[in-house]
Amino acid sequence: MAMGRSRRRIWALAVRYGLLLVVAAVFVVPLLVMFVGSVKPDLDVLAESNSLKAFRPSQIENNYADAFATSQFGRLLVNSLIVSGSVVVLGTFVNSMAGYALAWVPFKGRRLLLGVVVALVIVPFQAVAIPLLLIASKVQIVDTYVIQILPFIASPFFIYLFYSFFLGLPRELFEASRIDGAGVVRAYTSIALPLIKPAIATSAILSFLAIWGGLFWPVMVTRSVEVRPVTVGLSQVAGTLPTHWGDIMAMSVAISAPILIVFLVFQPAFIRSIASSGLKG
Repeated sequence: MAMGRSRRRIWALAVRYGLLLVVAAVFVVPLLVMFVGSVKPDLDVLAESNSLKAFRPSQIENNYADAFATSQFGRLLVNSLIVSGSVVVLGTFVNSMAGYALAWVPFKGRRLLLGVVVALVIVPFQAVAIPLLLIASKVQIVDTYVIQILPFIASPFFIYLFYSFFLGLPRELFEASRIDGAGVVRAYTSIALPLIKPAIATSAILSFLAIWGGLFWPVMVTRSVEVRPVTVGLSQVAGTLPTHWGDIMAMSVAISAPILIVFLVFQPAFIRSIASSGLKG
């Protein structure tokens, strides 16, 4: 009996890890093909994409230097880093303060405001993009960093995310802080923020992914390479004939690298956030 249970356990582990390997391959194989393609000649990228040659270059090409030289890719990367970093930092500050106020600061109309925030979560950005563009044209901030950053600082989704985490904190902590004479700001900075690092990591990762990979809004509001993000630059290179597939792959690798770095940096807190959400549910 014991041997039978041991065999079943081994088979269950084998099946589990086999499925995990399959899922991992689905995500890793395209990244590997993209990386190998970034050092291949243009003609070999597509010609060898349907065979094992896709995983080994027959000839090494310096596509990274070509991409950075011909499309001002370095400037585009800096623009994306400025915009994405600003949205992450300012958004974390603003959204966490709003979530804290909705959770623990008593004021008139708090429930109504919370209902408005929840309702705004389901409103897609595309629904307000044209009015925002008209307003930006009126105040002459089109083709600037401001118009790429300002609309995305306050987010109903992240406000509600922080609200949920703040609401899960023990009420006794805030009652004790009031007894000790701590005001709203002191309680927010000294007590609340250190306890919601998983929520901060989740907000940072998701907001960075959304802004870094965004194309719809930057295409509408950017005109010059001085403020244009990297996604717009990649779309322009991909739409230019003849198509330089090696350069496109090199740019794609350079675009993917910051995303992987951000995720690896915030991964432990992000995993804790997912785990704690599951336990609460």
